[in-house]
Amino acid sequence: MTQSFKGPTPSRRQFLSGAAAAGAGAVAASASGAATPDPKITELQPWATGFGEGVDATPYGMPIEFEDHVVRRNVEWLTADTISSINFTPIHALDGTITPQGCAFERHHSGAIELRKEDYRLMINGLVDRPLIFSYWDLERLPREQHVYFCECAANSGMEWAGAQLNGAQFTHGMIHNMEYTGVPLRTLLQEAGLEAAGDLEDKWIYVEGHDASSNGRSIPMSKAMDDVLVAFKANGEALRKEHGYPVRLVVPGWEGNMWVKWLRRVEVTDAAVESREETSKYTDVLEDGTARKWTWEMDAKSVITSPSPQAPIQHGPGPLVITGLAWSGHGAITRVDVSKDGGKTWETARLAQPGDPKAVARFYLDTTWEGEELLLQSRAIDETGYVQPTKAQLREVRGLNSIYHNNAIQTWHVKTNGEAENVEVS
Repeated sequence: MTQSFKGPTPSRRQFLSGAAAAGAGAVAASASGAATPDPKITELQPWATGFGEGVDATPYGMPIEFEDHVVRRNVEWLTADTISSINFTPIHALDGTITPQGCAFERHHSGAIELRKEDYRLMINGLVDRPLIFSYWDLERLPREQHVYFCECAANSGMEWAGAQLNGAQFTHGMIHNMEYTGVPLRTLLQEAGLEAAGDLEDKWIYVEGHDASSNGRSIPMSKAMDDVLVAFKANGEALRKEHGYPVRLVVPGWEGNMWVKWLRRVEVTDAAVESREETSKYTDVLEDGTARKWTWEMDAKSVITSPSPQAPIQHGPGPLVITGLAWSGHGAITRVDVSKDGGKTWETARLAQPGDPKAVARFYLDTTWEGEELLLQSRAIDETGYVQPTKAQLREVRGLNSIYHNNAIQTWHVKTNGEAENVEVS
């Protein structure tokens, strides 16, 4: 936290004029001097001597070739085969909060399938009054909603439990995306099927599975199903991508990504959790004494500095520096993010680009000055419940070293005097 002080309270006009002066100083300090003519300005350049491409040169717009490094990447040694594997969002190269679908991480258990809208079916069965089957077009006829939510794999940062492992924000924290989803509330479909046969819903569950070979079944408490779960068919305004569950997927806001079943095929109302493979042998938290803690669905508050970071070094030299990153919480909205430049000894409160939205990613910035000194950069998120993102030592005190999932500990980047950064541990 920055140190407070007492003094005269400036007027609004003084504050605004001071801010403007400071902003002008930062711009002047970061811009090149104009005393020497710059040929990129004074001379005619090749791109201004002829015509560019016409409309429809690329019917579906693609990123320009100069940004072809901004792509998802996998870690080859992480899994035996890419059919059941994961890749990572290039969060270090993005700004804002919305993840382009083409950059959003993938997680597959038996590969991404091709399923036409015409062939799509969703069954609601189990303890319902009348089992129903919905086509894709049936879903499109129902009242829809739009919400921005993050989806984070429970294993995000899992390889960092025992110490600093992977050198890049994309690999330590890139199992996450944040998109605007359009779809039908699951409760609408359940109510259409009727829940009188289920009796008291307090202790009821649903079991969801996908059309793919793995089926990837998960149990979800009825209370969550009737709350904010979405049966989604659009993301960021367009159809879902194949790797994200086209044509229909489940969205389970704030809860681990494994529950966001893709190519959604069936929703069964049950009187107990099914205890499938994905919620017993997988996606449980193994504690220090070897016991496994289950039903840890919610993703706790977490953050990471995306720049500077190992894949996004400081390239402009000393002077004004923008430290930026992402923060999110499955419990609600992010209300504050603190940034440390000395490994957690002192903290400054960053500014949020906009007020945090519940269960969505927030972007934070700390506008500062770098004089070429070494930095130990950390960020610490606080959500609307008052939860404070823990250090690695605090998390290990509760969970030990056997866990893989739900690592939301504070991350540290060591920025060197040349602007390069590496993953280190300051717990």
